Amino acid sequence: MNSEYPFTRFAPSPTGYLHRGHILSALCVYAAAEKFGYRVRLRIENHDQSRARQAYIDAIREDLEWLGFTWDAESIQSANTERYERLLERLRSKGLIYACNCSRKFTFETNPTNSDGEIIYQGHCQNLGLPFTKDHAVRFKTPNENIEWEDLLLGKFMENPKELCGDFALKDRIGQWTYQFAVVADDFEEGIGLVVRGEDLKHSTSRQIVLAQALGRTTPPLFLHHPLIVDPMGKKLSKREHAASIRGERDKGKSAEALLGEVCAKAGIIKKTQLLSVKDSIQLVKNRLF
Repeated sequence: MNSEYPFTRFAPSPTGYLHRGHILSALCVYAAAEKFGYRVRLRIENHDQSRARQAYIDAIREDLEWLGFTWDAESIQSANTERYERLLERLRSKGLIYACNCSRKFTFETNPTNSDGEIIYQGHCQNLGLPFTKDHAVRFKTPNENIEWEDLLLGKFMENPKELCGDFALKDRIGQWTYQFAVVADDFEEGIGLVVRGEDLKHSTSRQIVLAQALGRTTPPLFLHHPLIVDPMGKKLSKREHAASIRGERDKGKSAEALLGEVCAKAGIIKKTQLLSVKDSIQLVKNRLF
């Protein structure tokens, strides 16, 4: 563990209630924290203010405590505006960002997509000199270079973020900070040395490494991308797919131990469902992953 970055983080978005997929993610975070000697920060990632709700924020804390999780520190992204403005200005002073007035429709119609269906923005506005106003998005001048990184579970990767996503947005046209910018800024200034998240976010890694370097981070975090729980059709559990919430399971009378056992069984950590404490669940996940 790097003493300058002593934390890992569990970082749910309060755009719905937590579900079984979040439980698996939390177990992986805590298992990795134990394995590699990190403390755990709970980060409420409410950068998407159009969808975040206070009821969901309250439920995150309540549901995690009901399951038996504790954490060493806590933060919420809506309190970090000064941080984001300051770091954005750092990039601006280096000439590494530009304003963009491309509409969503124009962006989708005029840019190619990668294998995951993500837009590869081709820099239409880079040389227009548009002002940094509230009506314009802000984009990062993504370097055209290969980035090597090693996942603690999946091994070595080499990606060119310019080819993968082009010049990605740091702030959108309605003034909201993007996921890519907010998490890199927070990881940098909140001492995050280990990033644990689902495999679906693996391709964010190279762009986050180059952005962190641009902000002045000299040592990138370690990364670990864990398998996901999927439904019978092979799709990951998500709020948008109406995955059963922890809150709903609690209301039906299910115990925390029963739910933890179901998650471990569904993820293939154990062969069949049984009652498990959060401590035992973390140990089982640690034994399976490492």
